[in-house]
Amino acid sequence: MKNLQNISICFDLDGTLIDTAPDLIRVLNEVIALENLPKTNFKEARKNVGYGARKLIIEALRREKKEVGSCRLDQLQEIFMQLYAKNMCLLSKPYPGVRDVLNILKQKGAELSICTNKPGYLARPLIKDLSLSKFFIRIVGSDDLIRNKPYPDHIWTAAGHRGTKKRIIMVGDSLPDVISAHKARVPSIVMQYGYSTIPARRLGGDYILQHFKELPLVINKLIY
Repeated sequence: MKNLQNISICFDLDGTLIDTAPDLIRVLNEVIALENLPKTNFKEARKNVGYGARKLIIEALRREKKEVGSCRLDQLQEIFMQLYAKNMCLLSKPYPGVRDVLNILKQKGAELSICTNKPGYLARPLIKDLSLSKFFIRIVGSDDLIRNKPYPDHIWTAAGHRGTKKRIIMVGDSLPDVISAHKARVPSIVMQYGYSTIPARRLGGDYILQHFKELPLVINKLIY
């Protein structure tokens, strides 16, 4: 692989670098148990992972035909966030090849950052607990700026600033990743294994990958 010192690569987190669904759904089951509901269907719940805690809870309740008021929903969401923050890495782990590929990109001089709609106060300890912090110069979450994905501001912030002279590449798994890349006028790479409910081929990314280990080859194609 050639020198990447001029390249800034922004990564989405959930569904791109880390499979966080097992822990999110584990916590979801703890929360809905407070409403005397059984464990939710993992496959169905996984479809909502990319939409945040509130959506996870709403859909789990809907599947069981359980109705709660907005105040109770707020309470359940708050409980969810507290439980998740206490233990985010019981079941979550990087996807195959992530650690090795990040190491290669870093060694070749690429500047790596995380551009996630997960709150930064959750994303940073998650990355630290999985021993991935050393790879990233910035971790920018949804609470770190006014406009996050699908706005381009998120990518520009993760890459350093809008006027950076580095060539930026966005790597993600969902529509907000691709839209923000288009608005920032940078290429996007879509990971097919992620949480998007829209088929990867319909997201409009420049490249679609089945495995993270394919990333270095595609980056070479994009920049040379």
